[in-house]
Amino acid sequence: MMIRARTVAIAVAAVWFIAGCGGAKEPINPNAITIGSIGDAQRLIPMLASDSASGDISGWIFNGLVKYDKHLNLVGDLAESFTASSDCRNATFKLRKGVKWQDGREFTAADVLFTYQKAIDPKVATPYSGDFERVDKIVAPDDDTVKVTYKEPFAPGLASWGMGIIPKHLLENADLNTAEFNRKPVGTGPYRMKEWVTGQKIVLTANEAYFEGKPRVEGYIYRVIPDNATMFLELKAGGLDYMGLSPLQYQRQTDTDYFKRYFNKYRYPAFAYTYLGYNLLDPRFKDKRVRQAIALAVNRSSVIEGVLFGVGRPATQPVPPESWAYNPDVPKFDYNPEKAKQLLAEAGWKDTDHDGLLDKNGQPFRFTLMTNQGNEERAKTAEIIQQNLKQVGITVEIRVLEWQAFLHQFIDKKKFEAIILGWQLGRDPDSYDIWHSSKTKEGEFNFVSYNNPEVDRLLLDGRKTCDQEQRKKIYARIHALIADDQPYTFLYYPDALPVLHKRFKGVSPSPIGIWYNFPTDWYVPKNKAEWYQ
Repeated sequence: MMIRARTVAIAVAAVWFIAGCGGAKEPINPNAITIGSIGDAQRLIPMLASDSASGDISGWIFNGLVKYDKHLNLVGDLAESFTASSDCRNATFKLRKGVKWQDGREFTAADVLFTYQKAIDPKVATPYSGDFERVDKIVAPDDDTVKVTYKEPFAPGLASWGMGIIPKHLLENADLNTAEFNRKPVGTGPYRMKEWVTGQKIVLTANEAYFEGKPRVEGYIYRVIPDNATMFLELKAGGLDYMGLSPLQYQRQTDTDYFKRYFNKYRYPAFAYTYLGYNLLDPRFKDKRVRQAIALAVNRSSVIEGVLFGVGRPATQPVPPESWAYNPDVPKFDYNPEKAKQLLAEAGWKDTDHDGLLDKNGQPFRFTLMTNQGNEERAKTAEIIQQNLKQVGITVEIRVLEWQAFLHQFIDKKKFEAIILGWQLGRDPDSYDIWHSSKTKEGEFNFVSYNNPEVDRLLLDGRKTCDQEQRKKIYARIHALIADDQPYTFLYYPDALPVLHKRFKGVSPSPIGIWYNFPTDWYVPKNKAEWYQ
């Protein structure tokens, strides 16, 4: 799983039975889609849904004012239309009329203003407040119009309104952080909450009053299966319709007649990266030379070939090559263990007692590397890092933790030394919430405590600049500085490798993936003869 990530009347999981002597497997309920994931959701109020599981579920229950289409263009969602000034300081949203909350109340501009007020409320533990703190004024001249004025030009302004809007009438007097609404949400989206069994499953049912029409896929069942190998067995047994394959599963374990008959596989850049991150409050990792040395000591080629089976690319910076803000000229830290040893020696880490391990002031260089359970690639990558760093005299202990415990007991509270995690990225290169030194509070995204005043200034400049070519220059500098500082050792850009049962039609892969037109265009033919065509 990755931190941060839109991506039913049916409560029956897609359980299968063997039908006919030919061994073909048919779902008991073909109009429900069953998804596998290694982690459970946590909180479903959109501005609190900071992990991918929570974001996935929240995204089907709530709508933002805007969303991305298959061509990565912003289009209206709860907003029927919108306009923005050329200087990125003003935006006007004309809201859809007749949209209902799932309890029957009418959606209005008052809900948008309420959502904004909660997003900037310091009592609400949201990591997304930075997007809305730039607003100077927001008004609703009528129930169907919202006008936003920013204090200064704000390039990511329109995209920020993709965050789900919440109902004022249900949450006006609630503490969002602890509200029962986090588990029993009421949105405007295509699906509504049916059942949530903690650690097991979340069942959503189609919203018959959805403003784009009742989804033809009537059920969405999200099953929590912490181990990827077990999840794959469930897929083969018919207990799942969809999962993200591991590179090994994609390359070697699904090239069979059975999978070709019953499933479609997809591959596209995930617009994400995986990294080795450091707690920069730890004295050992405050020295940039140490971080650079570790980057030089890690053999990314071994990770790409041995762990990803070639399905991925070495990472160099906090955006993938598909981003218009990618900088091909950032400082590179290709595998060079001898240079790594030199940098470590310059930082005072030497093998003074000739036992093969580095020490400083009598203390050996030893740290614990944490990652999350259920992600085989990260666990195997940790083992390669462990072997690589042993060669330069650093001892690494690996600890694998359950996802929610890892995230909330260790990451949020900064109780870690080093971690392997990943970011699923938005399409705008604005990364203020991840890298700005003000975003280090519990639950916020700069949990490594990175602090570079020039990066802070440039992050603000990147937000205040509307011209894309000028922004590109700003982000080129940001990415060069971050690449040199190495608060993360950037490991790899993964590919998305989803597999989906063939009965689902209307799927149209695009640069943004396959889920952008679910559920509006997806359906299951009534004629079973069409399922496997």
